[in-house]
Amino acid sequence: MRKADIIEKKIYTKEKALQQIAQWKMTGKTIAFTNGCFDILHRGHIFSLSQAAKEADYLVVGVNSDASTKRLKGDSRPVNNEESRALLLASLLMVDAVVIFDEDTPLQLINTLMPDVLVKGGDYTLEQIVGAKEVMANGGRVVINPIVQGYSTTGLIEKIHKL
Repeated sequence: MRKADIIEKKIYTKEKALQQIAQWKMTGKTIAFTNGCFDILHRGHIFSLSQAAKEADYLVVGVNSDASTKRLKGDSRPVNNEESRALLLASLLMVDAVVIFDEDTPLQLINTLMPDVLVKGGDYTLEQIVGAKEVMANGGRVVINPIVQGYSTTGLIEKIHKL
């Protein structure tokens, strides 16, 4: 069983993530990347992350910063701050690295880290996936996972408001 003190060590800056990925790749390992706000972690997220982890030896998760989440989701979001969201993701067995990014899309982070596999949920088409063109041009692949119906952060927030 893993020790709890390694959880925070799985949260990287972009620069440190690039160094770690380079080390993994030097040993012939493959890197999958997925991203999102992950504001309130739910069953749909767990399924998506589990599926993404199956695509490569290591899974790197990009997490929208608080400012980025607010721009994308509105002034009432995020519910959980970026440090909490990153910590929760880092505590998951299937997640090997977490990187917080401040841009509205992960394109800059994807271009920097250049994963072997880019994974997104089934609510996107290949043309809509940010970074897909760049990853494929670099010899990588893009995987679209099915989404688990009935689970969303927005839905959970609406349910809480009705209580």
